[in-house]
Amino acid sequence: MQEKPKHGALWTIFFSMISIAWVFPIFLVLLNSFKGKAYISRNAFAFPVGDTFVGLENYKRGIESTNFFASFGWTVLITVGSVCLILVCTSMCAWWIVRVNNWAAKLLYTLFLFNMIVPFQMVMFTLSKLADMLKLNTPWGLCFIYLGFGAGLAVFIFTGVVKGIPQSLEESAMIDGASVPRIFFQVVVPIMKPSIVSVAILEAMWVWNDYLLPYLTLDLGKYKTISVAVQYLKGGYGSVDMGAMMACLVLAIIPIIVFYLICQKYIVKGVMAGAVKG
Repeated sequence: MQEKPKHGALWTIFFSMISIAWVFPIFLVLLNSFKGKAYISRNAFAFPVGDTFVGLENYKRGIESTNFFASFGWTVLITVGSVCLILVCTSMCAWWIVRVNNWAAKLLYTLFLFNMIVPFQMVMFTLSKLADMLKLNTPWGLCFIYLGFGAGLAVFIFTGVVKGIPQSLEESAMIDGASVPRIFFQVVVPIMKPSIVSVAILEAMWVWNDYLLPYLTLDLGKYKTISVAVQYLKGGYGSVDMGAMMACLVLAIIPIIVFYLICQKYIVKGVMAGAVKG
């Protein structure tokens, strides 16, 4: 009979407490989204009962004040467009880097790794000016900017995955008369599926929740993402409509949490596949 690991119960309690600590802020936002804005500042930890409970009033006011549905639409467009661009371009690039494996491919791979360690604060002001000059201050232009910033991690993961794919599979398809695009999309991509889903989740969470990049590059007179629109709930002299803000944050959190719960089983599997060979 296999012996149980020592201190197993202690580790369970420890990690349960960490999990609660991570979930508690989300629960607190949900709790306060049903309270009057005057009561949120007084006691943020109290349950919304009696006079403090305002029902869906905060949600109605938040949606109207921020033009929430328009911002939601732009956020979905930017997130889906950026993630699709990143997945298609970086997966093909990683395959080329591994299969060509010459000095140019190695140099390109090094540049992608360098892209992962450059702090965004170093380039954000010049990026803002460049985006205006190149007319990239639209949701479609922002997708290409996200491609540049998100390519490093994606190429790093996909390169490790491609190194684990036997080249004989591609050679067999080539002998059967398959073209290069067909080999990639019908042979390589199905094998990379767990990592593709994993990268899609990570990149989608980043793009959906990002504030700085849309704020610096978008023409805010025409386009606002949810994270930017929520900031417009701040009034004069530092006043903030906390009730409406909490409600908008709940509405912003729900889609990405649902997306994560549906696809989360692929994250560890995909990252581990990319880390086998590097």
